[in-house]
Amino acid sequence: MEPTIRDVARLAGVSKSTVSRVLNNDPNVSDHAKGAVGDAMRELNYRPNALARGLCTSRTGTIGLIMSDITNPFHAEVARGVEDLAADYESNVILCNTDGRPTKEQAYIDLLLEKRVDGVIFLSAKMGESDVSMLRARRVPFVFAGRTLLDVEADSVVVDSVLGGFQATNHLIGLGHRRIAHISGPARVSASADRYEGYCQALRRAGISIDPDLVADGDFRQDRGYRAMSQLLDGKTGMTAVFAGSDYMALGALEAIYERGLRAPDDIAVVGFDDISFARLHLVQLTTVAQPKYDIGAIAARMLLERIGDLSADRPPQKVVLPPKLVIRRTCGDYLGPRDFHS
Repeated sequence: MEPTIRDVARLAGVSKSTVSRVLNNDPNVSDHAKGAVGDAMRELNYRPNALARGLCTSRTGTIGLIMSDITNPFHAEVARGVEDLAADYESNVILCNTDGRPTKEQAYIDLLLEKRVDGVIFLSAKMGESDVSMLRARRVPFVFAGRTLLDVEADSVVVDSVLGGFQATNHLIGLGHRRIAHISGPARVSASADRYEGYCQALRRAGISIDPDLVADGDFRQDRGYRAMSQLLDGKTGMTAVFAGSDYMALGALEAIYERGLRAPDDIAVVGFDDISFARLHLVQLTTVAQPKYDIGAIAARMLLERIGDLSADRPPQKVVLPPKLVIRRTCGDYLGPRDFHS
């Protein structure tokens, strides 16, 4: 990993702001501090780039991070990556929690523009065409982290959700399941569509027909996972397993399963997506598809800061795709054959 301003400051025994002032030839910095910073830069082989210098001039030094649920551990871990990377470049982060409400998101976009932020990261978004036009008219760059909107072109960093959906479903198929349900996320969000596509690819590859009765809509939230799972159970679908498009929805599904007097994995196997901290709890032990959450945030912040550092650059939107990883825990178990109590 390349050395950062923080590394230089730590070795030189000065603050990051002092390093920043040295890089920008501030005449008020003492010769002693200049010497210490210079020595540290040489020892670390640190080379200041245009991004770091650009962030120190004619900018407010703030970026916005818009998320739908600040209590969701997935959002918290991505936010940590954003904050840590931004701090390396003397940029502060304004956290905005929308509760998944478009009107609240719109109000936050207006607020961030009023505060003259240098850019915005959307960890979740329900933005409309007017929001996109407003940001672009103000020349405020924005980046999608973790998911994108299917009809909006912008820089983004995501996990290969098609592969992740395939891994989750294929694991269940490998255990012998054939009646596999899916709880999907919001329709307009790319991650939802991609995870559903991975689910379908795995079924088709195994020669299993896709049954619409086994697909229920969710919204990446625990309560929606509970409602979707309840709907599937009421439908007498004969399912023996379910792949939920997020861990929060998987937790809601588990709640519905246990409420009916059933058990996972004995009665219904469950797989989630994200690998949030709750998934690793001893009483849960959720099989899931892990995302590199911290890396998503850090990479998204770097992409945004690069745009901020050179707004004149006329280049198409960049997309970074990270690999998922299937994490096998207790909620799948070893499938022993078809059950008859769902039919």
